[in-house]
Amino acid sequence: MISTYKHKNLSWIDLESPISDEVKSLMRKYSIHPLVAEELLRPTLRPKVDVYKNFIYLILHFPIFEHESKTSISYEIDFIIGKNFLLTAHYKTIALFHEITKIFEVGSMLGEDYFTKNTGVLVFFIIRQLYEFALRQLDHIQLKIDGIEENMFKNHEQEMVEVISCVRRDVLDFQRAIYAHESILSSLGRAGEKFFGPDFIHYTNNMAGELMRIKSFLENCKATIESLQATNDSLLTDKTNDIMRILTVMAFATFPLMLLAALFGMSNIVSMPIVGRKGDFWIILGLMLIAAGTMFVFFKRKKWL
Repeated sequence: MISTYKHKNLSWIDLESPISDEVKSLMRKYSIHPLVAEELLRPTLRPKVDVYKNFIYLILHFPIFEHESKTSISYEIDFIIGKNFLLTAHYKTIALFHEITKIFEVGSMLGEDYFTKNTGVLVFFIIRQLYEFALRQLDHIQLKIDGIEENMFKNHEQEMVEVISCVRRDVLDFQRAIYAHESILSSLGRAGEKFFGPDFIHYTNNMAGELMRIKSFLENCKATIESLQATNDSLLTDKTNDIMRILTVMAFATFPLMLLAALFGMSNIVSMPIVGRKGDFWIILGLMLIAAGTMFVFFKRKKWL
């Protein structure tokens, strides 16, 4: 689907899930290289910057959180940056794009002539908005981390194992998409300086600053969740040790009882002390209780209980 937006002398063409006929028509209209046109028809695994005679071809991947799957998915956005046109292509619906196009249409961002400088400024604005959107989406990671910290000390350590694993996966998904941007922005800065002039470096530096904010937040989340995982593992280990200690004490405490029961239960012995006397059951039961009590006192003095 093609959507076209105009603001004075600039045109922004947005392609959502592009098909062959749409790409061919745009290729003829804007003199797009056939190799680039072919790449627009399918997602690309790696980001890149290619410089052509009349445009710059930029591919970036942005992590976007999906509430249905409760994880972050890498969304590819392609930019074909010409002198007086910008062509963007993406393969899934991105809600933020509707907000950006509305701003572009009314020309209300930083004054009426903000977008008329060049398409490089428009690209800067779009990428900065995507970075800010990524930061807002990272709030779900922070909320999960706060929830883990709260529940971890309420005897929910076992349930937190899966939650911690999901948060670590989210952080890794964000890192996988974002960390490649640093070298791409550096290449875009050099290409844009030749294409739009030395002022474009200011915009790429600003984009790099936004990128550093995201990376810093991710590093903080990664360090926090790793510390929480180590703490949760320690709590689980302590709980397991407590259970094993109790089971061991119970085994040793009942050992004298089983020994006495086995001794006095031997039916093939002709002469058995106590057995056959008046009150022999209560005597044997008393001996068992004394043996068990002695074991518990011993464990208590050793501070094993």
